[in-house]
Amino acid sequence: MDKDEIDLHTIPPDASWGPHSDSAFHGLEFLPENLGEAPNKTEMRVNEKYSSLPAEEKGIHIINIRAIEDIGYVQHESTLLNSLSRDPDANCKYGLYFRDGKRKVDYILVYHYKKSSMGRTLTKLIHHNDASARNTKQDHPLPGKGVNLDMGESEPQMDYHEDDKRFRREEYESNLIEAGLELERDEDTKIHGVGFVKIHAPWHVLCREAEFLKLKMPTKKVYQINQAHGLLKKINSVIQKITEPIQPKVAEHKPQTMKRLSYPFSREKQHLFDLSDKDSFFDSKTRSTIVYEILKRTTCTKAKYSMGITSLLANGVYSAAYPLHDGDYEGDNVELNDRKLLFEEWASYGVFYKYQPIDLVRKYFGEKIGLYFAWLGVYTQMLIPASIVGIIVFLYGCATVDENIPSMEMCDQRNNITMCPLCDKTCSYWKMSSACATARASHLFDNPATVFFSVFMALWAATFMEHWKRRQMRLNYRWDLTGFEEEEEAVKDHPRAEYEAKVLEKSLRKEYRHKETDKEKLTWKDRFPAYFTNFVGIIFMIGLTFAIVFGVIIYRISTAAALAISSTPSGRSNVRVTVTATAVIINLVVIIILDEVYGCIARWLTQIEVPKTDKNFEERLIFKAFLLKFVNAYTPIFYVAFFKGRFVGRPGDYVYIFHSFRMEECAPGGCLMELCIQLSIIMLGKQLIQNNLFEIGIPKMKKFIRYVKSKRQSSLDHEEHMKKKQRYEVDHNLEPFAGLTPEYMEMIIQFGFVTLFVASFPLAPLFALLNNIIEIRLDAKKFVTELRRPVAVRAKDIGIWYNILRGIGKLAVIINAFVISFTSDFIPRLVYLYMYSENGTMHGFVNHTLSSFNVSDFQEGTAPNDPLELGYEVQICRYKDYREPPWSENKYDISKDFWAVLAARLAFVIVFQNLVMFMSDFVDWIIPDIPKDISQQIHKEKVLMVEVFMKEEQGKVQMLETWKDKEKKKVENWNNHSPRLSRSHSGSLSSCHSYHVDV
Repeated sequence: MDKDEIDLHTIPPDASWGPHSDSAFHGLEFLPENLGEAPNKTEMRVNEKYSSLPAEEKGIHIINIRAIEDIGYVQHESTLLNSLSRDPDANCKYGLYFRDGKRKVDYILVYHYKKSSMGRTLTKLIHHNDASARNTKQDHPLPGKGVNLDMGESEPQMDYHEDDKRFRREEYESNLIEAGLELERDEDTKIHGVGFVKIHAPWHVLCREAEFLKLKMPTKKVYQINQAHGLLKKINSVIQKITEPIQPKVAEHKPQTMKRLSYPFSREKQHLFDLSDKDSFFDSKTRSTIVYEILKRTTCTKAKYSMGITSLLANGVYSAAYPLHDGDYEGDNVELNDRKLLFEEWASYGVFYKYQPIDLVRKYFGEKIGLYFAWLGVYTQMLIPASIVGIIVFLYGCATVDENIPSMEMCDQRNNITMCPLCDKTCSYWKMSSACATARASHLFDNPATVFFSVFMALWAATFMEHWKRRQMRLNYRWDLTGFEEEEEAVKDHPRAEYEAKVLEKSLRKEYRHKETDKEKLTWKDRFPAYFTNFVGIIFMIGLTFAIVFGVIIYRISTAAALAISSTPSGRSNVRVTVTATAVIINLVVIIILDEVYGCIARWLTQIEVPKTDKNFEERLIFKAFLLKFVNAYTPIFYVAFFKGRFVGRPGDYVYIFHSFRMEECAPGGCLMELCIQLSIIMLGKQLIQNNLFEIGIPKMKKFIRYVKSKRQSSLDHEEHMKKKQRYEVDHNLEPFAGLTPEYMEMIIQFGFVTLFVASFPLAPLFALLNNIIEIRLDAKKFVTELRRPVAVRAKDIGIWYNILRGIGKLAVIINAFVISFTSDFIPRLVYLYMYSENGTMHGFVNHTLSSFNVSDFQEGTAPNDPLELGYEVQICRYKDYREPPWSENKYDISKDFWAVLAARLAFVIVFQNLVMFMSDFVDWIIPDIPKDISQQIHKEKVLMVEVFMKEEQGKVQMLETWKDKEKKKVENWNNHSPRLSRSHSGSLSSCHSYHVDV
């Protein structure tokens, strides 16, 4: 034993250490006696705090304290205090590394514990390496700063639940150590009663898991990417120069001319990979993914059923689990890291005009989140041409409004067209010219250009889907996902904890009944109650949406009747505008509230189904949430587009609701203007309130509440409060990542607004574009600054969302066909122009669409109370419908004109739908899904990989032949020497023989 090394065993409690016996080893945690088997593998560290040991800690186990003067045992007390005052946090970059400053923190587990009320708790710090940690298993505390809870008489015992959680944590963490991970605990934090377990994956674990997960890693082989030639090269260079100011200033976004060949990692073929820098070979995203897979796979069996990390989180054993951000994103002295770079070049509103650094987003957040932002970027870019065409269509309507003959006839007071009352008794007759403003405004959105725009948007949707597929393939090639298949992902798609618990419950029931069973699984019989609940729940929610829309209809009718009683002329003239605006606002508020409610209900309905895997859970959740939110958002719009004014009846024979309320009818200019108002207010309101204010306000409010709580709790301990927070403490205060479903959902609903009813609102793409420019930066800022870093997930596409987009695109063609033919006046105008017009113009169209009614035919009690309000007695009033006049034999019956217009409308729907569908499919067929250059590069990679392996095999063959040649030469040399040996041997034998004979 060295002179500066001492090997002691258990020190009795009454051992005398001199005047400073109570504090000589403060700040140390001593290992149990049985760790003495491996003394050289245990490193003792001094903590930065100087705290008091409880009385029960005077019996201490000490082993192999090397260089004991370094920890202050034989030094003066002041020297000890100086050594303890050093801040080790700078060593570990404030939580990004273990206390040794070498091992990177790849993942964090957070748990709550009850802190001792006896004042400051003991701060401890030990470091185990991987070998000793696996030997000690769960009987010994984790390395790091831990809390020793004094369980003496003065301290109340922990309750059963806390004790049970602690035992589960101990077992789970020991199992993680057995899996090869290295752990370090920290309970001496600024957050009161919260402990952290830091996890590090050593090199051999990373290699093992990378091989298991078939992660593609870059090899040493570098090849040149095929570049454009000739005219195409010049065009590309010009485009690069023009777009240079809007390119983000990050290395990952620069055009690549060289690319490393990638191959699924294999420990046997490590010589193929570029391992010059092992620390950066697996980036932080990959390391956290690997650790998360181990966390999911590792179980704790002390509970009634096996518990993985998801179950432990659900049961409160751990309160959170997350990878760390790379560092701070603000501050002058902050080192440049990927997070700071993303904040400056992506998550700032000042760079709204720039392209997104998608490769850096993927590097930091993973492929799944990278694909979402890439899709959002492509969608936003494609909205630019749609917005331009929409503006042109709108301007065309503005330019031709004064030339529109039907609106001019409606505004001409000389026509003196008297219209029938809009409600019973309280409403009087009114002049058609009073609806002049509505008629002129309707032309802005109801003109021949809107038909062209509907066809254009159908083709736009098809082009957008094809453009995204090609962009997706380019990203798959750049991100080395071309060989990635869902079957590979299924390797790590473990059953969900809830599913395993349900299966265990079922097997225990069968064991209780003494039934021998094979491996159990949930059948449709087990899930039937959940399926039935889902069916009933969804039908009920859809019925609730219809009921609310019906309630708003009652509100509109009753409010219109109430406002009509108003004595002021201005009140009576603005009845329609007032009722429409207030009803749409009510619809908007209800939609926003029900959106949040339906999101929670969809999650609950999916949970009771108990899907087997996370992927199944996500797909079922998306389907239910989309169905409910789609119905919620579009039901009021569908009502105005296709049902309002269709079931009104006629004067003298109106349709009534509850025998008292008359069904509302469209304005003289048609329902298209009202549809436009409804669509615009709901779309803009949802985007402004739900998508932006909620996304900004709610996370900031939650963050502020957590900050206030932590500040209130830490204010009791000034020393803790003055410390700089560790990285994992800062990230703990951020909002947990809740998945991409809400982000996709709001964009899909917006895509519906842009495509489904675009015939009624050509400016929808423009408002969507303006919203998305803000939305990209808002989401980016949320991911970088407001959310904990999510676990990176590999994905090669956007999943079920692509099918939903295609479905909406197909549905949009049908809906726009019906909007043009039934909601607008486009078809009636064509029919009049080519069948009834005397001079081939639209003169007389308004009169043609109006039927006549004799006021003497009003039902008793429904005639206006003030029939002379217009100043003259009315004999005949007009109403919008195709019916026979009162002087006809079949008065008020549906006329032949109605059937002619209906036939033309149905014919248009069929022709428009089939023509546009054919054009969309043609666009789909003519544009290849995989760009030609990408398919060539993929083929080139395969050829290069074969060459690499062929060279490797040839090298092995050459080595084998060289070895054989050497062995052959050895044998030949042996054979050359062997005859001499044999002759000398025979000579000696003969001499012996002669000697024997002579004797």
